Amino acid sequence: MYAPKVEKQMKAFYDSLSEKDRRRYAAVEAVKLGYGGKEYLAGVLGCHPRTIRQGEEDVGKLPEDEAVGRVRKKGRPQES
Repeated sequence: MYAPKVEKQMKAFYDSLSEKDRRRYAAVEAVKLGYGGKEYLAGVLGCHPRTIRQGEEDVGKLPEDEAVGRVRKKGRPQES
């Protein structure tokens, strides 16, 4: 749906966001794409479609978000 260059930029931007903002960004992008958007974006962004569905719920709560200002720290990478 998007050109490979755009997908790469979207992934880089997505990776720079907090967990909550990643969900929200993915949800907003999925809405723009319509049918099949969640599955497509999950593949582009490397997340699960459930993450995008959670983002839709998060966006639906705006601006009344009880988690405003809370950002979970990233975990350590797992060793192989």
